[in-house]
Amino acid sequence: MNDIDTWGFATGRPPAQSPSTQSAARRHEPQRTARAALTRIVEPGDETAGRWLREMGPVALWHALANEDADPPAGARPAKIAGLRLRAARARPAEDLATVASLGGRFLCPGDDEWPGQLDDLGDARPIGLWVRGRANLRLWALRSVAVVGARACTEYGAHLAAALGAGLADRGWTVASGAAYGIDGAAHRGTLAADGATIAVLASGIDHAYPRGHTELIGRIAEQGLVVAELPPGDHPTRSRFIQRNRVIAALTRGTVVVEAELRSGSLVTARRALALGRFTMGMPGPVTSALSAGVHQLLRGEATVVTDADEVIELVGSIGDLAPERRGPALVRDLLDPVAARVLEALPARGAAGATHLAREAGTPHELTHTKLLELQALGFVQRYGDRWELVRRAEGTDRSRRGGA
Repeated sequence: MNDIDTWGFATGRPPAQSPSTQSAARRHEPQRTARAALTRIVEPGDETAGRWLREMGPVALWHALANEDADPPAGARPAKIAGLRLRAARARPAEDLATVASLGGRFLCPGDDEWPGQLDDLGDARPIGLWVRGRANLRLWALRSVAVVGARACTEYGAHLAAALGAGLADRGWTVASGAAYGIDGAAHRGTLAADGATIAVLASGIDHAYPRGHTELIGRIAEQGLVVAELPPGDHPTRSRFIQRNRVIAALTRGTVVVEAELRSGSLVTARRALALGRFTMGMPGPVTSALSAGVHQLLRGEATVVTDADEVIELVGSIGDLAPERRGPALVRDLLDPVAARVLEALPARGAAGATHLAREAGTPHELTHTKLLELQALGFVQRYGDRWELVRRAEGTDRSRRGGA
C-alpha cells in the first residue's frame, strides 16, 4: 500500500527528537533478538527468506535455521538451508545489540513506533530490521524525504547540482537520503549538512563500518547531525549485491528519487527504477547530451521520469497541494507592453533608413491618423525618431528590432 494514509504527512522542518522504542523493545524482546540474529544470517532483499519470516515469525525462523535438528521452512532447498545454517552458527545477536547500543544506536523492527511504514511496500523484500545511529526519529524524518543519487565519478557540474539540491531541500524542511558513496551521494549529504539540514545515509555495510573509507569523517558527521541506517549488523562489510539491495531501501524510504548524473549502467538507475515500481516519484536532472555521465539520466527521462532543475521543482512533485515551483519567464521588455496597434506600426518601420507616415500606415494596415498617433507614442517611449516627415528606428533600439526581425 502506498498512499497518503500510509505516509502520513508532516509539515515544517522534520523534528530532531530522541526515538521512543525502549518500551517496545521490552515487550517484544524475543522477536527483536531473533530479528537481530536473522540480519546476520539472511542476505538483504532475500524474498524467499522474507516469505518464511512472514509465515513463521522471527523466533520460529531463527530456531529453524540455528538448530540442525529443527525442521527447515516448508519448501526450502537443502543447499540454501545448509548455507544459512553455517551463517547461523556465527550469529551473536546479544553482542550485536550491545555493540550498537555502545555507539548510541538502536535496532528497529517492523511494528516499532519509529519504523517507517512505507518500507512495508517492499513486501517479502522488506528489511528484517534496521540498525540505526543518530538521535532523530527515522519514521518522522522519512515522511518528508527525497533520495538524491547519482554517479560516483561525477563531474564538477554534477557535484554542484547535488550539493545545491541538498541545500535547497534542507532549506524547505525536507530530508535528503542517499548512500554516502563518493560523487553525487557525498555532495548531496554535504550540501544538506552545510545548510544545517536533515540527512539520512543508508549504508551497504554495518553502521560501524564506514564505507567508503574516504567518507569516514562524513559518515561520522551524518551520525551526529542526521541518521545512519543499515540492514546489516555491526561489522559486516559491503558487497556488490548488497549495494544493489541497499538501493531498494533508499527508493522505498523516500517520497521520490532524483538522479543527478548516471551512466547507462549506473546503480543509481536501479534506485530510480525501483522507486518507479513502488509508485514513488522518479526525477532526473539533465546534463550535456554529449556527456556519458548524463546518458543514463537522459534515458530515464525518455521514459516515465520527470525533468527537475532545482529543489522547488522537486517539492512541487513530492510535496502537498500548493507546493508549486515559481513560474519562470524570460526578462520583460518594454516592447512587450505595447498595445497591438503600436506594435504593428513599430514592425512596419524598416531596419535601416526611414519611411514616411503614409508608407508606414499602408504597411501596418492602420488609418493614417492612428498611425501618426502611434508614431508619437513610440517616439515618447524612445523607439523611433523623426526627421522631417520621415520616421526611423532609434539606434539603441536596433538590437531589439533585429531580434524582432530574426536578424543576427
